[in-house]
Amino acid sequence: MELTPTRLADLIQRAQAHDPAAFDDLIDAFGARLHGYLYRLIGSRDEADDLLQDVFLRVVRMIGSYRHDHRFEGWLFRIATNLVRDRIRKVGREPKVIPFDSGSEGSGSAWTDADDDTAPGPEAAMQLADDVDALQEALAKLPEAEREVIMLRHFSDLSFSEVAAVMETPLGTALARAHRGLKKLRDMMDVGDTRAHVG
Repeated sequence: MELTPTRLADLIQRAQAHDPAAFDDLIDAFGARLHGYLYRLIGSRDEADDLLQDVFLRVVRMIGSYRHDHRFEGWLFRIATNLVRDRIRKVGREPKVIPFDSGSEGSGSAWTDADDDTAPGPEAAMQLADDVDALQEALAKLPEAEREVIMLRHFSDLSFSEVAAVMETPLGTALARAHRGLKKLRDMMDVGDTRAHVG
């Protein structure tokens, strides 16, 4: 069933009344995208599973004080982002490079779900895989704030207003971080292309 704004508002109201079925529906609606986001940022499927549980445990604890302003999705991703930051700082490590076709929900490759007639040939598929690997390596090199903006905007489908709310920054700051991050990605990808041609 499509999660319309009216249905989401109803689910939130029911969740605030401690209806277990409402929480199940919220998990069904947002769990896959949240898991993909957590997995890409933390670099471990098991840890992403744990963090997803932590996200919804926090939702259960905090839903009573949530005031619905049609930004529920941003609220969820802010909880997820804060949990990832805490986990990374706790273990003191950089994020891993996670391939886009690694099987995480909502993160299939550009050709894994395509029909045989539309799938690229072996050479094109290998080139695409190389490009994806280069993009992932470049993403891992970005500063945390710029990487988060790009992940939230381009891989979690949040608007820039929602991204700014998640990161608790002004809209202009989120836009500037996205601009800087994308420019760095382009520069790194251009350098990689140059090296490939030189080699």
